[in-house]
Amino acid sequence: MCGIFGAINGSSVTNSLIAGLESLSYRGYDSAGIAVIGEQGLERLRSPGKLNNLTLALKAQPINGTIGIAHTRWATHGAPNERNAHPHMTPKVAVAHNGIIENYQALRTELGNAGYQFQSDTDSEVIPLLITRFLDQGMEHGQAMRKALDSLDGSFAVAAVFADKPDMILAARQGSPLVLGQAQGGFYLASDANALASKAQSICHLEDGDLAYIGREQLSITDLHDQPINRDMHPIDIAEADGGKQGYRHYMLKEIHEQPEVFKRTVAQFLDSNKNTQLKRFPDELLQLKRLAIIACGTSYYAGMVGKYWLENFAGLPVEVDIASERRYRKLPVDHDSAALFISQSGETADTLAALRQAKQAEQNCFAIVNVINSNMAHESSGLLRTLAGPEIGVASTKAFTAQLAVLLNLSLAIAHARKQIDDQEESRLLSQILHLPEKMRCLIEDQDEPIKRIASNLYRTRNMLYLGRGIGYPLAQEGALKLKEISYIHAEAYPSGELKHGPIALVDEQMPVVVIAPPGELFGKSLSNLREVATRGAKITLISNQQGVDSAGEYIENAIVMPDVEELLQPILYAIPLQLLAYHIAVFKGTDVDQPRNLAKSVTVE
Repeated sequence: MCGIFGAINGSSVTNSLIAGLESLSYRGYDSAGIAVIGEQGLERLRSPGKLNNLTLALKAQPINGTIGIAHTRWATHGAPNERNAHPHMTPKVAVAHNGIIENYQALRTELGNAGYQFQSDTDSEVIPLLITRFLDQGMEHGQAMRKALDSLDGSFAVAAVFADKPDMILAARQGSPLVLGQAQGGFYLASDANALASKAQSICHLEDGDLAYIGREQLSITDLHDQPINRDMHPIDIAEADGGKQGYRHYMLKEIHEQPEVFKRTVAQFLDSNKNTQLKRFPDELLQLKRLAIIACGTSYYAGMVGKYWLENFAGLPVEVDIASERRYRKLPVDHDSAALFISQSGETADTLAALRQAKQAEQNCFAIVNVINSNMAHESSGLLRTLAGPEIGVASTKAFTAQLAVLLNLSLAIAHARKQIDDQEESRLLSQILHLPEKMRCLIEDQDEPIKRIASNLYRTRNMLYLGRGIGYPLAQEGALKLKEISYIHAEAYPSGELKHGPIALVDEQMPVVVIAPPGELFGKSLSNLREVATRGAKITLISNQQGVDSAGEYIENAIVMPDVEELLQPILYAIPLQLLAYHIAVFKGTDVDQPRNLAKSVTVE
């Protein structure tokens, strides 16, 4: 959940390290630091809080070198202060670490008994002390690094610089991403390819067990058995480059506005020149399934729930949806007529990746929907369905969510056609409607932004909110509540509307705003009944529906977000947008950090 950046070249790396940390800052952090090797030897500077604090500290106490590592940290073990900030250091080595060391308590005891002193409360500090211990025993640098890493249980990406090796960085990974970049002036490394997009001409992704020796002019990598191994460099994908805010106040707002183009681009990859679905774009195994399991976390999980409705109701395919952090610990019998579909924006989500590996070990067909083509999930799955969202910088996912829905929608269409649930004519009609969606999305954002902003101005002082939805509206309600929690810190919960009488209605009074997602369709009448139930208990209701639905609710609602009429199958694509805008504007009124909400990271790479 943290960020690592490293650089080795012929000039001062301090500015490069700070720029690298800035490009990683969207992932979230609460402290930062750098370590360099220069004329004064191994030096380090760390600061709690935002990067500006570290920049000010560097002005007061400059440190310079031609090789260095840097880190942004979200506190897990130990408070977010200077003492616990990375890099951690001994006189011989400095280390930046992402991940969790599960056996750190035992290692701290062992190292303490051997006379080694700890300066922090973190799990990460065991790494430089282990390396130092093995160096003290006479091992060379790579051997000491490997021996230290072999002692660790858990996940990690590690970068290390050595006081007596001013021309080398060692980097390794096990379960946490690490990317190497090559430029004319030297080498870079980062925990996220986004951080290398403006610096490196080519990159390679380390794989689990790799140990990289990075010099000024050369790179070598060994595997778990210390055998040389080749990891091909490839040109950096333009999709991995962050284009900045482009005049928008926040990345999140920019990414909301990017959704029409992202949806259009993602859908286009599945169509031929005649705008028909190309079944060959989908693996045959997915089209011939008898059952499908969808596994994901967070927003991707809610996308999977929408996909379940599409695949079951439209394509006639039985689907189960699991939260990855639960699925990975269940011992499930493998049905070889089924497959597993894993969804992740980054392709590095720790629980989802672990569940994928578990399913592969059980010889299940595994497919992935990811946004990063060079991620572990992309490499390790049997088939890849890519979202073309480009880099998503805001921690709260928006365009990645609708891009995932775009893939799932097209997959549902392809499976429905393969299972003869629809004929060519119906497929062509639906595709025509899908191709008109980007314009509807664009108009919706433009038309509803100001009305939603006014609604937000009346809601941002609340401490709790309730979201209700039926059928396909339920996962949208969950996603809306998640967005609000993530960026405004308002407690929000989502329930299926039919569950009101089974407990949640006890929460409803004049102080409980309720958002009801009720698109037109066969379930609208039941949603209207639930709406009236909460209205009679004094709740202030915001209804998201079409004009006819708003008119039907009449005096029972306080606010309305009027949606355009659209094919029922396509409603989730449009109905996600006002939920994003509502959360965004409430957070702006509250004055929270919209793009980097507290305690959250963009890519959750630890369990």
